[in-house]
Amino acid sequence: MAGEATIGLESQTPLTRAAKRLASAQGMDEIVAVLRSEARQVAGSDGIAVILREGDLCHYVAEDAIEPLWKGRRFPLDQCVSGWAILHRASAVIPDLEADLRVPREAYTNTSMRSLAMAPIGLPEPLGALGAYWCAYMDLDDATIRRLEILAEVAGAAMRRILGTVDRDGEAAGQGRVTGPALTADA
Repeated sequence: MAGEATIGLESQTPLTRAAKRLASAQGMDEIVAVLRSEARQVAGSDGIAVILREGDLCHYVAEDAIEPLWKGRRFPLDQCVSGWAILHRASAVIPDLEADLRVPREAYTNTSMRSLAMAPIGLPEPLGALGAYWCAYMDLDDATIRRLEILAEVAGAAMRRILGTVDRDGEAAGQGRVTGPALTADA
C-alpha cells in the first residue's frame, strides 16, 4: 500500500504533488521546506525564493537557485519586489529586471537573474511571497504565472491552518513565531 502511495505521488504534476504535501504540513518549517523543494519545478524556473513578512520587512527564509541569492537577508517592504507583491496584494511579472522600476538594480547586479515572477502568499492579507527567477529574459506565459499563484495560494492556506493552532505565546505548532501580520520560520 505504501508503494502505491509513492507511485501515485510520482505520477502527479509538480503542482498537485506540492499541494498535497502542503495540505499535510504540520508547521511553518515544513511549509517552507515544501515550497523550497517543489516551487522551482512548478514554475520551470532557474531559482525560487520563499519570503515571509516580518512587520515592515521581507525575510528571505529559503531559496533553491543555481547561485546564492538572498537567503537569510531582510529588506524593507517598500524596497523590494517581494514587498511590492505583499503590499499590492498582486503578482509582479517582470520579463526584464533591468527595465522595471520596482526592481532595486543593485540587488541583482551580481546575479545571473534576468526575469522574475513574484506571487503573494496568503491573500487577502499576504503573509509573504513566492518568487521565481530565470537567467534569461523571459516573456512569461499566463500558465506559468498561474501555477506560481496557485502554489502561493495553497501555501497561504497551509500557513493560515498552522496559525489556527497558535498558542498564547505566539508559537505556531512549535514552528516559527507569529509577529503581528508577519511570520518567521527557521528554514
